[in-house]
Amino acid sequence: MRRTGRMLLAASLALVALPALAADRYVLVSHAPDSDSWWNTIKNAIKEADQDFGVHTDYRNPPSGDLADMARIIEQAAARNYNGVICSIADFDVLKKPIQAVTAKKIPLITINSGTTKQSESLGAIMHVGRVRGIERPSLVGLLPFAGKLTAFLDVGANADARPEYLLQWAQMAAVYMEHVWKVERPTVGLLNIGEEESKGSAVVQEAYELLEASGLNFIGNVEGRDVPLGGADVIVTDGFTGNVVVKTMEGTADLIMTELRAAITSRPWYAAAGLVLTPAFGALRKKFDYREYGAGPLLGVNGLVFIGHGRSDARAISSALRMAREAAQSGMLQAIREAAPARVVAGTPREGGDSREEVEAT
Repeated sequence: MRRTGRMLLAASLALVALPALAADRYVLVSHAPDSDSWWNTIKNAIKEADQDFGVHTDYRNPPSGDLADMARIIEQAAARNYNGVICSIADFDVLKKPIQAVTAKKIPLITINSGTTKQSESLGAIMHVGRVRGIERPSLVGLLPFAGKLTAFLDVGANADARPEYLLQWAQMAAVYMEHVWKVERPTVGLLNIGEEESKGSAVVQEAYELLEASGLNFIGNVEGRDVPLGGADVIVTDGFTGNVVVKTMEGTADLIMTELRAAITSRPWYAAAGLVLTPAFGALRKKFDYREYGAGPLLGVNGLVFIGHGRSDARAISSALRMAREAAQSGMLQAIREAAPARVVAGTPREGGDSREEVEAT
């Protein structure tokens, strides 16, 4: 979730042509009420990202989700002459006039999350960042190079909570990703659970099992935590809270093993001598599990190609990430995801973290 918040702040920094100064102030206005946990996480993550980018970003929202209140907040943003404004188009008719007040003052505008590219352009925005139609929440993929194969493991932190339909959509997108980018024919899909039996797990996981079983995907059923590093499936899906804990636990375990192995090898001169003989083998093993070989994981569900790298990424990792992005662009992955996503039109006002009254569209 912190990465997602930083990504939104990065979008705000794209509003200005020159490097940001410490005095620069931006505002992100969402339609979500205070009760929306997803947007609250974004709010907290932006605070941390501000420190990284050396700017200040305000987060404003209507406490009860009232769109008239949101309109007033956008009008206030125009009056305060921010360096840039980011907002969702939760209802085009309600928000059109206040948003135009922002662009009329030549304040750079980016629209996100809801609304369409056409609406965004008509309002004078310089960019629209939204989701693929029919996808309710984007999901961040972690690539796990275990057991001689690559596993797409998601979600690894973009969504702490999940609904059964989210898990289905994430599995569908990840299967497309593995097919197009990694050339895995009919990838197997597993649902992370506390047991292999269909009746195991929470109500959300049990309902997701039924959806996946009827989806037409190559669903192999539940997989347990021990199956993750063993390559139990080409795609393993879970909620972002669980996924993030699993990935960080594996990272910590790997660090512990390497630390203990290094200490053991250097504890005796003859162990060290044997370690020198095994140096090529250790090097090959390190390369196999090196995140820099894969660069970054895709944020699936955004109507564009977004890859998010590790916080420790160096030049090699960034180069690999660019290579992955190029391969994804050339593979037709995004168009395939658009075609696989279910068509969905939402009537009425947007629900918590949801879309506008129109289908979501973005560039």
